[in-house]
Amino acid sequence: PPGAHVTGDVRLTAHGLTGYIPQHPAAVLNPARRISALLTDIARAQVRHLPLGQRRLAARERVLQSLAEAQLPDAEALLGRYPHQLSGGQQQRVVLAQALLLGARVIVADEPTTGQDALTKSRIVDQLAAVAARGIAVVLLSHDLDVVRALADEVIVMRAGRVVESGPAPRVWLAPQHEWTRELLSEQPQFPEPDSPSGTEQPVLRIRDLTARHHAGARGRTVVLRTPRLDLYPGECLAVVGRSGSGKTTLARCLAGLHRDHDGEIVLDGTPLPHSLRNRSRTHLAAVQYVFQDARAAFDEHRPVLHQVARTAIRLRHADAGTATQEARATLARLGLPEDLVHRRPGQLSGGELQRAALARALLAHPRVLICDEITSGLDTITRRGILDILTTLVRDRDDLSLVLITHDLDTAALAHRIAVLDAGELVEQGPAQRILTTPKHPFTISLMEATARLAAGTGI
Repeated sequence: PPGAHVTGDVRLTAHGLTGYIPQHPAAVLNPARRISALLTDIARAQVRHLPLGQRRLAARERVLQSLAEAQLPDAEALLGRYPHQLSGGQQQRVVLAQALLLGARVIVADEPTTGQDALTKSRIVDQLAAVAARGIAVVLLSHDLDVVRALADEVIVMRAGRVVESGPAPRVWLAPQHEWTRELLSEQPQFPEPDSPSGTEQPVLRIRDLTARHHAGARGRTVVLRTPRLDLYPGECLAVVGRSGSGKTTLARCLAGLHRDHDGEIVLDGTPLPHSLRNRSRTHLAAVQYVFQDARAAFDEHRPVLHQVARTAIRLRHADAGTATQEARATLARLGLPEDLVHRRPGQLSGGELQRAALARALLAHPRVLICDEITSGLDTITRRGILDILTTLVRDRDDLSLVLITHDLDTAALAHRIAVLDAGELVEQGPAQRILTTPKHPFTISLMEATARLAAGTGI
C-alpha cells in the first residue's frame, strides 16, 4: 500500500509460477468481460503448439476442466455470465480456476473459503489437498480454523503484523504457547436462545411467488431463484442458508430493490414494494437497509467514515447535518468504534471495524428490515463473535427491527428464530431454527448438517 516500506526477498524456483486467490475476488475479475473470456485468455496461450483447427476446442476443454477442479458445477451456464452475476463464493472459485489453469507451482489462497457453505468448504479442502498432493505448494491465509485444521501441515499465527507462534499443526492445536493463539482456539461463547418475536401475527415483510432471473447472453434469461412463500415477522431474525450460488444474495437483493428482474410480490407492512430501487420512496429506502459482505467496497475511500455514516440520516430521514453527525458518532461508539477511528478514511480501518461502520450506517436509517449478507465472512473468530453479539443485542433490544441474516455458517444461523434453506435457487425447507438444525427433513439440509460436522472434526469430506 502507499507509504509502505518492504525489505527482504521472496525466492521461487526456476519456472515457478505463483497463483494468487484474493479474499475479495471481484477486485481482480474484469467486470466488463464474461467468465468464458477471462478463462479462455489463459487457455489460448497454452494451446498455441496445437494445429490451428484444434486450438479452440482444446482451450474450451481446459477451461471446463479448471472450473470442475475448482468445484464449480454447471460450468457451461456460468461461462456466459459476468462476474457481478455470480455469488461471492462463485467468483472466488473462478479465480481459483484461473490459478489452476495457469499451472502455478505455488498457490497463495487468501481466505479461499470465505462466504462458502459447509459442502463447498469440504470440497475446496479436498481440492487444495489434491493440489498439494500434485506437488503444488499452498500458502493458506485463513481465519477459518476448521479449514486450517483439515489442511495445514505447518501453522503460523500472526497478530498486529508479527508472527507470535509457529510450528507443526498438531503441536499448535494441542499445546498452543502464545496467549493470542489460545484465545483464537478457545470455544465460542454460547449465546442465549433468541426470544420469541414479540410482534403481531402480521408479517413486516411478505414474499409471494418470487421468481428472479439473470441475463445469460445469447440464451436469454435464466431463472436463478424461486421463493413461493416466505414471511418475516416484527422483532424476528430469519437466517437464510444454502450453498454458494443457491440464490441467497439474489433473494436479499430482490428485497432491497437491487435486482429488478423478478416477478412476484414483496410486501412491506401491507404495501407492495416496487421492484427497482429507483422507484422506491425515501421511506421505503430507509425501511429496508442492506449491509454488504464486502464492507470495504461499500464505502467511498476518499471520505471519512463518520461523514458517510451521518449521510444516511441526512438523505433518508432529512436530519440536519449537526444532528446526523451526533447520532452517527453515538451509534458508532455503541458498536465499538471510538472517536479516534471514525474520522479516518475506510482504508485505515480493519475489516471488522468497517463492518461495524456499515452496520451503523444502516441503523441510522431507522430501518424496519435489516439485511446482513455474509457480514462475518472473512473475519477472525474473535471479531466474528463481537459482530454476532451486536446483532443479537440489536434484535433483542429493538422490537421494531427485523433481521434477514444471509449466511453459510450454521453456527451463525443457530442465533436466528427461524431458518430458510435454499438449494439451486429453490426454497427447500423453512421452520424454527432449533427444528431445522436438529431434525432437518430435506436431503440437502441433512447433507449440509453432515458436512458441517465433518469439517468441525477436521476430516473434510
